[in-house]
Amino acid sequence: MKDIARFLSGFKEFQRTYFCSESDFYNNLQKEQSPKVLVIACSDSRVDPAILTGCEPGDMFVVRNVANLVPPYENAEGRHGVSAALEYAVKNLEVEHVIILGHSCCGGIQALLAPNREDLGEFIAPWVKIAEPALMEVDRELPGKPDHLRRRACEQASVLVSLDNLLTFPWVWQRVVQGKLHLHGWYFDMDSGELHSYLPETGTFEALVPRCTRERTKA
Repeated sequence: MKDIARFLSGFKEFQRTYFCSESDFYNNLQKEQSPKVLVIACSDSRVDPAILTGCEPGDMFVVRNVANLVPPYENAEGRHGVSAALEYAVKNLEVEHVIILGHSCCGGIQALLAPNREDLGEFIAPWVKIAEPALMEVDRELPGKPDHLRRRACEQASVLVSLDNLLTFPWVWQRVVQGKLHLHGWYFDMDSGELHSYLPETGTFEALVPRCTRERTKA
């Protein structure tokens, strides 16, 4: 119950900030939302994209799922949650940027790397299979390497798989070609605190925001 009480206390603070003051912030948001960015992030509790980027309500449209994956386009009947959110963001909100936000220590990618993936459950195993091309690349490029290197490489490669899958959606492809939509692959390194971005020119992830220098506390 301590967590629930803390959440309610946090909501009261949110309420004071946005509803108890004379601000019209939410009065305006009630009319419409107009974020320019869609972020597809992991469900991991440590990597909330709004907290990581210091966003206000209404700043970004967010989709979160295990391992921040985007499935390829398909029009078969089914429950296409990620695809539906992507469609709404691109067609209705007309976002200008889509960011795939991967991260280190990802449990979903760890599941992909598991030797007995079928034991993970009836939903996780087929879901992370979306990133199987990333695993195949890691097996090809880093055979016999330590697990932590393989996992990091797979976490980053899976971001690229999702970027490729985005372009299988015809209306995403069209807006990218028209220069109206820009795709980004980001990777948050929890060990260093750095934010990396994929650079197509070099084929590598480079520091977009480098690690900070820890401030020394005065005695």
